[in-house]
Amino acid sequence: MKVVSKGLIVAAGLILAGSAGFAQSLADAKKAIDAEQFQKAKGMLKNLTVTQPTKDENFFYLGWVYLAQDYTDSASVAFNKGIAVNPKSALSYVGLGTADRLDKNAASAKANFDKALLLAGKDDKPYIYIAKAYVYMKPGELKPSIPVDPSSALAVLDKAKTFGAKDPEYFVAIGDAYRAQNANSEAYVNYSTAQGFDPNSPKILVDLGVLIKNANNFDDAITSFQQALAKDPNFGPAYREMAETDFLQAKADLKVASAKIKEAVDNYKKYLDLTDHSIESRLRYADFLIDAGDYKTLQTEADAMSQSYRSNLRIFRYLGYAAFENKDYPASLAAMNKWMKEADPKRIIPRDYYYLGRLQIATGDTVKGVENLKQFATLDSTKIEEVYTQIATMYREKRKYTEAAKAYDDLIAKVPNKPLVGPHFYQGFSDYMAFKAQVAAAKTNPALKPDSTLLTKGDSALSFVQQKAPKQQIYYPMYRAYINDYKDPDPATIKGLSKPYYEQMIVMLLAMPQPLSDNNKGLLGDAYAYLGNYYEYHDKDDAKALDNFTKAQAADPTNGYAKFYFDHKNAAPAPKNK
Repeated sequence: MKVVSKGLIVAAGLILAGSAGFAQSLADAKKAIDAEQFQKAKGMLKNLTVTQPTKDENFFYLGWVYLAQDYTDSASVAFNKGIAVNPKSALSYVGLGTADRLDKNAASAKANFDKALLLAGKDDKPYIYIAKAYVYMKPGELKPSIPVDPSSALAVLDKAKTFGAKDPEYFVAIGDAYRAQNANSEAYVNYSTAQGFDPNSPKILVDLGVLIKNANNFDDAITSFQQALAKDPNFGPAYREMAETDFLQAKADLKVASAKIKEAVDNYKKYLDLTDHSIESRLRYADFLIDAGDYKTLQTEADAMSQSYRSNLRIFRYLGYAAFENKDYPASLAAMNKWMKEADPKRIIPRDYYYLGRLQIATGDTVKGVENLKQFATLDSTKIEEVYTQIATMYREKRKYTEAAKAYDDLIAKVPNKPLVGPHFYQGFSDYMAFKAQVAAAKTNPALKPDSTLLTKGDSALSFVQQKAPKQQIYYPMYRAYINDYKDPDPATIKGLSKPYYEQMIVMLLAMPQPLSDNNKGLLGDAYAYLGNYYEYHDKDDAKALDNFTKAQAADPTNGYAKFYFDHKNAAPAPKNK
C-alpha cells in the first residue's frame, strides 16, 4: 500500500477549500456588479483570472465590468482572453458582440452573437446577455447612448424559453426588453416572476421601482427602492434611482422642488459612498447632474475631479458643458476644444456636437456652430426637429432671413410626417422678409434683382398654415396680404391679389374683443385703406371707396392712406408695400 504524505493531504485540502472559495468569489463578484461596485468586482475578477486562469466566465464578467465603465477596448481584451482559454466560450463571443454594438459595429456584433448562439447549447446565460446587449444602457444612464433593439432581445430570449424558465435572470432580461419597448404591463409581469424565483434580490426590486418611476408613480417607486434597501442596506443603485426619482418629482411639482433637489443630491452621494467613489462612479454622477440640469453642482464636481484625475479626458466634457450652461464661454470653449481634439473618436457622443455647436454660435462662429448642430442631428435623428428649429430661430432672431428660410426649408424636408404649422409660418415670414431686404438693397444698388420666387414660396407656406392651423391667427392673412402687395405693386393698376386676405383680416379683427390694441387698430385701418384703393381704382366705385377710407380713418385716425385719400381726392394713391 502506497503511503501518502501528510503534506500532500494538507495541500490537497487547501486546493479543495480554495476551489470552493473561488466559486464563492465569482458569486460575490457578480453580486458586486449588480451593486455597481465595479472597482471591487474588477479586483475580485482579476484575482480569479489568475487563480482560475482556465475559466472563461471569469474573463467574461471582467469584460462586462469594463463595459459598464465605458472601456470597450479593455473589455474586448478580456473577452478575447476568455476565447483563448476556451475557444468554445459562448459568453466570450457575446461579450465581443456587445463591445462591437457599443462601438456601433453592427455587422461584427451580429456575427459574434450568431457564433455565441451556435456554441450556447442549453445554457441560457448567452441568450440572456445577448438580450442585455440589445437593450444595453450604462449604469445611471437615463437614455441609451446607442439605439436599443428590444424586438431582437425578445426574439433571442424566446429561443431559450424551454431551458431558461426557472432562472430569475432570464425573466429580468425579458422585463428589461419590454421596459425598453415601453410595454410596462409585460415588463411588470416578468419582473414579478423573477422576484418569485429570487425574493431576496434587491436588484429586482430596483428594476420594479424604475418601471413604476417611469410611469410617474413616484411614491410607489420610492417604496420599491426602500424595500430593496431593506433586503440589502448597502445596495447603492437603490439610492441612485431614488435620487433620479427625487429630481423628477422636483420637475413635476415646483412646491417641493427645492426640498426634492436637496434630497436627490443627498441620495446620489449615498450611492457614491456605497459604490466605490472611483472616477467612474463620479463620472456617472456627472451624467446624472446633466440629465437633472444641475449645472452649478456639475461645474463644482467637474472642477474637483480635474484636480485629482486631470488625465481622464472625459472630465473636460463636463467642464465644457457646465461652463457653457453657466455662461462661462471662454472656459467652456477651452474645455470642449481639448475634449473634441484629444479624445478617442469612439468616445465622442452626439451631445458633444450639440454643446460645441451652441457654444460656437454663442461666441460668434455661426458657420462652424451650425455645422456641429447639424452633425448632432445626423447622429441623433430624434433631435432633427429640435436642432433645425434652433438653427432657424437663431438666424431669424439675427435677422438673417435668407438663412432662416433655408433652415426652415431643411426642417420641413427632414420632418415630412408632421404638419409643422409653426415652421411653415416662419418659413413664409422669412421668405417675405428676405425679399423685402432685397428690395431695399436694390434701391441703393439697381444691379441687384430681388428674387420673386421667394414671394411664391412664402405665400405657399402661409397657405399651408391657413389650411392646417387648428386656430387662425391674424398674422396668417396679414403676411399673405403683404406678399401679394409686392406681386401687385401699383395701386393705379391694382388687380386685387391681396383683397381676400385684407378681407379676412377685417373679419378677424372685428371679431376680437373691443377696443382693439393700437397695433390692431393700425392693421384694421390698413385693411380698409387697401379696399378703398381697390374700389377706387379697380372697380371705379367712388361710394365704396369713400366708405372704406372712412372706416380706415375711424379705425386709425393716423392712417396715412386714408389721410392721403381725403387730402388728395382723385389723385394717384400712395404706394402701399409693407
